[in-house]
Amino acid sequence: MSGDRDDAQRTGPTRPPRPGRTRTALAALSGLIAGFCALAVAELAAALVRPEAGPVTAVGGAVIDHAPPVVRDFAVRNFGTADKLVLQLGILILLALFAMAIGVLALRHRRMGSAAVLVFGLVGAVAAAGRPEGVPADALPSVVGAAVAVAVLYLLVGRLVPAPRTPAGERGKGADGGFDRRGFVVAATATAAASAGSGLLGRRLTSSVQAGASASRHDLVLPAPRSAAPAVPAGADLRIRGLSPFITPNKDLYRVDTALVVPRVDAATWRLRIHGKGVTRPVTVGLHDLLRREAVERDITLACVSNEVGGPYVGNARWLGVRLADLLRDAGVRPPSKGGPADQIVARSVDGMTIGTPVEEVMDGRDAMLAFGMNGEPLPFEHGFPVRMVVPGLYGYVSACKWIEDIELTTFAAYDAYWVGRDWAQQAPVKTESRIDTPRPLASPKAGIVPVAGVAWAQHRGISRVEVRVDGGEWHMARLAAADTRDTWRQWVWEWPATPGRHTLQVRATDGTGATQTGVRAGTVPNGATGWHSVVVDVS
Repeated sequence: MSGDRDDAQRTGPTRPPRPGRTRTALAALSGLIAGFCALAVAELAAALVRPEAGPVTAVGGAVIDHAPPVVRDFAVRNFGTADKLVLQLGILILLALFAMAIGVLALRHRRMGSAAVLVFGLVGAVAAAGRPEGVPADALPSVVGAAVAVAVLYLLVGRLVPAPRTPAGERGKGADGGFDRRGFVVAATATAAASAGSGLLGRRLTSSVQAGASASRHDLVLPAPRSAAPAVPAGADLRIRGLSPFITPNKDLYRVDTALVVPRVDAATWRLRIHGKGVTRPVTVGLHDLLRREAVERDITLACVSNEVGGPYVGNARWLGVRLADLLRDAGVRPPSKGGPADQIVARSVDGMTIGTPVEEVMDGRDAMLAFGMNGEPLPFEHGFPVRMVVPGLYGYVSACKWIEDIELTTFAAYDAYWVGRDWAQQAPVKTESRIDTPRPLASPKAGIVPVAGVAWAQHRGISRVEVRVDGGEWHMARLAAADTRDTWRQWVWEWPATPGRHTLQVRATDGTGATQTGVRAGTVPNGATGWHSVVVDVS
């Protein structure tokens, strides 16, 4: 009896063995494979629901929705138009790290590991269904992906359980015990292959769904404008090396929006609804209804409110579309100055974005339009195909709704659009700005005559003067390129007699009203940056 007690004391209570390094590493790999399976199956499910319902896209969208303006401003400033790619990569890296941690947790506590997977699935489901454009079905991909991840994690971690003790009390050879190595390799390989197949199938299904939209754009024949844009005046483009071209090619026009997945809308099924306060005759139109109306063509410069002083988020294009004011009048809308009850247009995009635009500005005679053409071709998907808003003189976040599908007339007091709820101003006319394109910062031009050139813009007011100074000295008048319209930017150049040494160049513009650009530095929030653009160069 005492021998039995001694054996019990030596043996002690039974405890789960501490996993060795090999099993811990394979458990982390199991979590990674389970996460990969979840994303692949979720992508397949999203192809059956809609691409925007995928968990990475949904979580990324939620991050954008809830990020403070300073964070978004930082992302745009440091990553530019690659900010969405950086966000998606960041989400994938974090998911990979969490998946590996969950795999290690499941090795000791499989139920806790499974619960952690379900929590992540719930986050994705809530993020997808909770987006502005979300519907309950958007939660399905995340739920299905989480369920598959739980099953895969159980399967793989189960192969890492050590073999039963031998009669001698040993678990087999090796520091990690005798777990089913071959079974783990087979199961891991099979699930990874199945996941890759699911992801590939999901991508193909998504591509097939989007093929109709691509075909509708390819087949679209743009109408000849009844009101064509005047030819760009000779001398409007100075053609100086390093200077932005007067017309920005479609591939180079900036893109700043919140869409992680660019919407691909089929032009054949697209509809626009106009309704709301003061609308006496609600309107619903398709693209071909717009194409039958009087088409207008205009050169208009667009600018993003996130553009820092001297930044790249401004560009000039030739737009083709129909006057938005005409459509509003057909619906019975009157501007506030003529007794209309609505002072705000809330434009809604297919991706849920809302943009609030002043009714008065849209109907004051400027060339506000619903555009379907850009630089002689149908709108690119990235820039809003099939139809977007373009309103000269206003920053994009209060005027340039892409992929538009709904226009509601309301008031600024009654509704805050997307960005207004995130600390941006309700109304934001474009500020007078100028930029030095050449020489570039820290360039090393040779002493002598150096062309200092750039662009200036003050949409719907025009540019009347540009001045340049060196090292804080007196201002020198730059030569302006020929003016196109007051809604486009204007190129300028100053021939600088450069002397050796380090110098600071500054530029300022004066708009068509006689107001000169302020030198007071201010950030982009809440209604656009101010200050003079400066460039430091080393003249040799």
